Amino acid sequence: MISHTVQTSRLRMRYSESGPADGVPVVMIHGNLSTGRFFEHLMPAAPESYRIIAPDMRGFGDTEQKPIDATRGLRDWADDTFSLVEKLGIKRPVHLVGWSTGGAAIANFAADHPVGSLTFIDPVSPFGFGGVRLDGTPCFPDYAGSGGGTGNPEFIKRIAEHDTSDESPFSPRNVINSSYWAATHHEPKEREDMLLDEVLKSVTGDDGNPGDSTASPNWPGVAPGTRGVLNALSPKYCNWSGLVDVSPKPPILWTHGTADIVVADGSAWEMGTLGKLGYVPGWPGEEVFPPQPMVTQIRNVLERYRSKGGRVRMEMFEGSGHGPLFDAAERWSQVFFEFLASVEVPAAV
Repeated sequence: MISHTVQTSRLRMRYSESGPADGVPVVMIHGNLSTGRFFEHLMPAAPESYRIIAPDMRGFGDTEQKPIDATRGLRDWADDTFSLVEKLGIKRPVHLVGWSTGGAAIANFAADHPVGSLTFIDPVSPFGFGGVRLDGTPCFPDYAGSGGGTGNPEFIKRIAEHDTSDESPFSPRNVINSSYWAATHHEPKEREDMLLDEVLKSVTGDDGNPGDSTASPNWPGVAPGTRGVLNALSPKYCNWSGLVDVSPKPPILWTHGTADIVVADGSAWEMGTLGKLGYVPGWPGEEVFPPQPMVTQIRNVLERYRSKGGRVRMEMFEGSGHGPLFDAAERWSQVFFEFLASVEVPAAV
């Protein structure tokens, strides 16, 4: 396993990789508040026929700190990924893996370019994060309750200050351990420290995390801005439900932890849930602003993809959190590489 930094047509990108240069290309896109190094533990046991590439995405890690244009949803990430594939001279369709936020990025990539397959790991809903009903329609016309204004300021402040303590529930170390995997899972201390260091490289502020925001007359008083990652995840800009109409349709694997508190039918990070639980005052009630049924939305869209001729495999990881690739790493790898082995991909395009 080695790491490189290359200048693509869009920005300077850092990535980790393993496997032969002529191996079947697998590009793994991390989520919000993480980096490509979150995939490194999967590389040593990967079949030798695969070339696994895990970049740091815009706004995170050691990739060049360029702003995120939230009005494009996650298309900045999709285009950055394609620029890396081009720079590396890869001519055949790549297999794409997207964890959490990365799920929207790989769906955007597949809308524009041929891919070998798509693997979603607890992806953001096809209708974005926060402030929408089951069918993806917004609770309010301005998408209030989503975007940069919904980020926790204490958590963001501690990232900016490179807090490595465990003194507060909002210390990044504690957020990682409570949200990234099941509460019963513990990474080795050395690896936990490394992953925390990677999270603390995240760009904060209006052009990173959380992004800017707009005042709203609607609950909870903020609507999406146009910059930064949380706005890119807002349903105002993030919508990958159109994947159902992609042609030809790449095979899809969806893996999801049943104990995920981040992407869930009632996410602990989403305003509808927080309002219902009384953590955000003034919640207008379930009729106006219900908790977002994220997992049901994912399942519904993928079922539509299947009904239109797409191949979909769904694997629920009982008791796993937001990252079954961590707390069920052995089983997740087995499922993933079995899936890849079942996919036939042209040698070149």
